[in-house]
Amino acid sequence: MPKLSPEARDRAAPPRRAVLGGLAGAIAAGAAIPASAQRDYGRNAPPARYPDADIVTLDRKRFTAPLGNSAIRRVATGYAWAEGPAWHATGRFWVWSDIPNDECLRMNEEDLSVHRRFRSPSGFSNGNTFDREGRQIAFRHYHRDVVRYEPDGRITVLAARGPDGPFNAPNDGVVHPADGSLWFTDPGYGALMNYEGQRVPEAANSPRPFIKEAIYRIDAQSGQVTKVADQPFKPNGLCFSPDYRRLYVADSGRSHYEEAKNIIWGFDVDGPRLTNARTFADMEYQGKSGFGDGLRCDEAGNVWVGAGWVGDGYDGVHVFAPDGQRIGLIRLPEICANLCFGGTRRNQLLMTASQSVYLLPVETRGAHFC
Repeated sequence: MPKLSPEARDRAAPPRRAVLGGLAGAIAAGAAIPASAQRDYGRNAPPARYPDADIVTLDRKRFTAPLGNSAIRRVATGYAWAEGPAWHATGRFWVWSDIPNDECLRMNEEDLSVHRRFRSPSGFSNGNTFDREGRQIAFRHYHRDVVRYEPDGRITVLAARGPDGPFNAPNDGVVHPADGSLWFTDPGYGALMNYEGQRVPEAANSPRPFIKEAIYRIDAQSGQVTKVADQPFKPNGLCFSPDYRRLYVADSGRSHYEEAKNIIWGFDVDGPRLTNARTFADMEYQGKSGFGDGLRCDEAGNVWVGAGWVGDGYDGVHVFAPDGQRIGLIRLPEICANLCFGGTRRNQLLMTASQSVYLLPVETRGAHFC
């Protein structure tokens, strides 16, 4: 989650007066306001009319995931900043983090019941994932480390430092099923503020608390931590392509670095290395540019990106085809930090968006097991 400086906030979102003025002008002109600005997600809200107007198809031939008779549902709310969702196929539940409240929550598939304090305290953990043995792995802001929860309740610290020194604050990660290696990002947001971690003295004069922000790999056999890339200014969410030959990484460095761009990076995966760093997709849409955060791939290789910090009509989920072209949009009334596919068939898209969690059935499947 990007912590915005005042200058970055001004760049990321239009002034409130301009937003209100634009809405007023649209009303006066009789123009349609984006549905997400008016939509009621409350308990007693009227049903949504199909097809859901907040699921926007930009390329009908390639964005085939939307269903004509499914709608976005808000399944939980009341959080401070919801992040890091992951699906546990054997247990048939999702987990996610509420970072400022220092807890990890669980939601069951069968009745969508939400259970608090699945992990509490959670170390202000951000991202979560599961390994091939079904063990939860968390990326903790407060302790600035990567941990695994064992079946007997113990916590194993997988990494607390890289080859250049202690981490800034690990953020998100994914497991490679072929060799069990763990790939993760270290943008350092958790060391910049107490709200989502523990502000360190070293952050007083630098957006880079300890070391250059980077992407790392933990070898499953030796436990060795290797830095595999540091081109992104602040590498955030990441995911593999369905064939594990590419790694996509969101760069939210614009929150602190003027020269950074709101892009999704693409890398080629060459065994334990990353090569051919490039821009996969640009987050600019209709003249506005926001942050990409969490990522997931579907079975067709499309990249689903949690996005926000712009406003209505942009915030939500942006979907990119394998060639980097935006093909669809899911508009939400809140900034979407992260997302994952889950459910028994992995065809339920769970979106952690600021204070709430949303669920949408889609006609595709997540490419990976969590």
